[in-house]
Amino acid sequence: MELKDIKLTQYSHGAGCGCKISPAILDTILHSNVPSVIDPRLLVGNDKRDDAAVFDLGNGSGLISTTDFFMPIVDDAYDFGRIASANAISDVYAMGGKPVMAIAILGWPIEKLAPEIAQRVLDGARSICAEAGITLAGGHSIDCPEPVFGLSVNGLVAIKDLKQNSTATAGCRLYLTKALGVGILSTAQKKGVLLPEDAAVALKSMVTLNKLGEVFGKLETVMAMTDVTGFGLLGHLAEMCDGSGLSAVIEFDKVPVIASLPNYLSQNCYPGGTQRNWNSYGHKVSTLTDEQRFILADPQTSGGLLVAVTAEGTAEFERILKEQGLTEKHLVPFGWLEEANSENVIKVI
Repeated sequence: MELKDIKLTQYSHGAGCGCKISPAILDTILHSNVPSVIDPRLLVGNDKRDDAAVFDLGNGSGLISTTDFFMPIVDDAYDFGRIASANAISDVYAMGGKPVMAIAILGWPIEKLAPEIAQRVLDGARSICAEAGITLAGGHSIDCPEPVFGLSVNGLVAIKDLKQNSTATAGCRLYLTKALGVGILSTAQKKGVLLPEDAAVALKSMVTLNKLGEVFGKLETVMAMTDVTGFGLLGHLAEMCDGSGLSAVIEFDKVPVIASLPNYLSQNCYPGGTQRNWNSYGHKVSTLTDEQRFILADPQTSGGLLVAVTAEGTAEFERILKEQGLTEKHLVPFGWLEEANSENVIKVI
């Protein structure tokens, strides 16, 4: 069998960020009865479920540190490396920072897949790191039952520009920089019904770097930011609301969505992670239709940035989005944040 004939998704039980452990189970894993060292220089830890840790360097700058890895979401090894790398680097951008270095994490089933295929994964990673202006400086590999790849990434941010997911304020408008639906399209691919043009749409979305986050970090009117990955838009918005002590309203018709999704939803193409997500946080959300649930809880791999912007800052923010080439569907807010209420953390209208 030639390398080009290898389909990586056949060798893994999960796909991209859809294989993340559900929020409810993660709560149990992260709970600890063992006292931890509290370092006053740690500006961001895991208490707010943010995208990365941030350490105060003492000179007005913070060191951003993150890691992310998963199993193949596409069959092509080079593209798998690109997607996994863009997804990992996104955590630095989501904090308003600039990536500076990456280290690779590789698990490979040596008895099943040739090392030349893993080499293609790393080539894909190098291409994305080059696009981000950083070096893939080393890494660690193990013999593993399933293919796994990702990066550990370090970045820098001026502490005054640091963005978190827990600092939003009431009245903020909500924006999303990538359309939802790559989890649905990846499931269609596994079922063999994904059209080539839609495969291209999904790939382009997943390999696009969230470089805009570094720009948004310098805007005082951006109050909070996170990237949308395996927990879906609802999950990451719920984290923002919980951390900020707020509730959110989503106007469903204004949420950026990949246009072809209805075709695949009609064929029951939605990942198992969608239901796991919903089981974890559905009690925080108003009543939804099946279509709304499948889209809003869809696990995203290398998804876009979820940004909370003050009402006064929307004109400048939208101007920047337009200058950066985002399409009309991203240039309007899809919802807003308000004071917490006793009914739902998130209301969809």
